[in-house]
Amino acid sequence: MMVPAALMLLGALTAVVAPRLLARADWPDREPVVALWMWQCVVVAVLLCCALSMTLSAAAAWAAVRGHVFASAPHEVVEAYALSTGNPWAATTAVALACGGLWTAAMLVREVVRARRRRRQRRAELLVRAPLLPGEEPGTDRLVVLEGERPDAWWLPGAAPQLVITTAALRRLKGRQLDAVLAHEQGHARARHDWLLHCSGALANGFPQVPVFAAFRDEMHRLVELAADDMASRRFGRLTIALALVGLNEDRGVFGPCPTPEAHVPQRVQRLLTPPDRLTAARRLRLTAAAALVPVIPLLVTFVPGLRALG
Repeated sequence: MMVPAALMLLGALTAVVAPRLLARADWPDREPVVALWMWQCVVVAVLLCCALSMTLSAAAAWAAVRGHVFASAPHEVVEAYALSTGNPWAATTAVALACGGLWTAAMLVREVVRARRRRRQRRAELLVRAPLLPGEEPGTDRLVVLEGERPDAWWLPGAAPQLVITTAALRRLKGRQLDAVLAHEQGHARARHDWLLHCSGALANGFPQVPVFAAFRDEMHRLVELAADDMASRRFGRLTIALALVGLNEDRGVFGPCPTPEAHVPQRVQRLLTPPDRLTAARRLRLTAAAALVPVIPLLVTFVPGLRALG
């Protein structure tokens, strides 16, 4: 039972230490895509620790499970994990972790179902506010203009994704700013940021007492916007996308002294107007490789006893 305990300890250590290290680092805002990858690897490592610990705990608690897990393993490998000691906590740990896994899957399904319901509602509202003309097919236009006094623009994902923009935003956005907004929203769609937000939201809502999942959700919401800003700025320039952000949000009070739900917008504008130096390609590669190794550590902890027994 030492390996399941070591995996649980490793998962807890990763969940505590990794977010603190990322919060103290100065490079995530400079390289949001690398930071997104790093966060995903950290969360996968935590979940992998739980899944592997659950499997080995179940193998220690029940002989039938042990027979399936180590069906083709030599006797020496089974003995190396010391699973037949009759530890009374093995069954409790396995059941608790299995319930956590089922709860996680249920939260993810709920998040996806809610997102699809919201998407259907918004499309229905869109058809009411912008009805189809005779002979017009639904979803054929990638850009939909709505009459509205408030500058706004959003991407409506789906089989036929569309950019919805209000007439007030068209009056406010000048020159290539509209193209920059379109590129920003297309960046979200190409990178499938909606799935990142669904997964992070499911974990944070399912386990509100686990700080790493709450931090994962908050950072995903922030970093996907920074990544989309960078995608748009490469085509249209940082000043263009910064002015577009100001034009769409200046009437919402986000640039005032009082905090608002869109408080991250001024930080995004400041970042675009004073761009930080990007990391070198070599350092980006090292960070990407280091992040990819994080989920490998639980696998090493799991398989090392068996490999040593074979050796």
